[in-house]
This record gives sequence, structure tokens and C-alpha cells, in this order.
Amino acid sequence: MTTLQRGIVLGVVHCLLVLSIAGKYALDRDSLPRVWARSAPFDPSLPIRGRYVSLRLEVVFPGGPPRQSTPVTLTAENGMLTARPSSTSSGPTVMPNREGWVLAEPVAYFLPEHAPDPSRVKPGEELWVEVTVPRAGPPRPVRLGIKREGSLMPLYVH
Repeated sequence: MTTLQRGIVLGVVHCLLVLSIAGKYALDRDSLPRVWARSAPFDPSLPIRGRYVSLRLEVVFPGGPPRQSTPVTLTAENGMLTARPSSTSSGPTVMPNREGWVLAEPVAYFLPEHAPDPSRVKPGEELWVEVTVPRAGPPRPVRLGIKREGSLMPLYVH
């Protein structure tokens, strides 16, 4: 096998790996539960990662909040991102903030280069994010939305 043929084989293998990951995420978006969660944006840009909004997602505890930060299992229940204390020490961790409980590990929503920064909301508006909730690990952001006067409007960031 020549060097050119090996290079082509390697390129095809790389493309297959990337396509398999893209296929897995597309399948997850179609099959996993999706829910809107209120978010607290911070750190909107890091030069080495490109343009993105880093979001801390708020969670609800149906049985009452824990007394301290703890690993949790996330589910989508009644249209809310719900957290229950985990029986294992792995999984996302929650921590208190001013208005309730948030995931300690932020999720990143990447923005196109010339799109306006959606984390800068006007007074009376809240930034929300639609996420898929996998069985294990952190939620995966799908799209952003603005809640204004009780109504949630998805943003189409181009």
C-alpha cells in the first residue's frame, strides 16, 4: 500500500469517526427527553474555544432540596429539569445559587461568529435553554430561548 493510499484510508477512518459521533448526537436529540431549563449565563467568550455562552442550568428537587452540594441524577419531569440525589458518587453535581439550585458544571452553547450574544438579556427577560437529558452525564444544549412576560420564545441564532 502506497503512502497516498494509507493517507486516504486514514482520512476515511477519521470521517467515519466524526460521522458516528454526529449520528449519536442526532439520535439522542430524537430519542432522549427534552426540556427547557432556566439558565444563568456567564463567561461568554474564551479566545481558545471560539464564541460560546457558558450556562449554569437551574434544577428542581421534587422532594425538597438537599442540605449540601451533592451528585444527582437528572430527569425531565413535568416540563422541568429535575434532580434527585444520586446513589453513586458520580454524575452531575448541584450547588446553591441566589434563586435555587444549579448544576455546578456549566454547559457550553456555541454561537456562530457574527451572531449577537444572547446572554445579554433586557430587564424583565430570562435566558432559557432547551436541553436533552441523557441517562448519565450532563444535559446537552439544543437551542436557546428568552422568557418574557411568562411566554417562552425560542431564539434562532444564525
